[in-house]
Amino acid sequence: MPKMEPGSVKGLQLVVPDIEQAHRELVARGVAVSDIQVLGQNPSPTTDPLGNVGFLFFEDPDGNSWGVQQISSRG
Repeated sequence: MPKMEPGSVKGLQLVVPDIEQAHRELVARGVAVSDIQVLGQNPSPTTDPLGNVGFLFFEDPDGNSWGVQQISSRG
């Protein structure tokens, strides 16, 4: 595996069932995180308006960028 410089990885993604909880936990840990954003339109109806389309973004201490998406259920 080639050596990667710190901060060279962009677009890493995590999936969580509750984006608001993830936002609160990251903020509580001192992470500089974006506001929750709605990106796109939900492809199928969900009970939560953030389901599948809720995102937040942050950089880790090395400068790698992360996206966190809410996917409450798969169907």
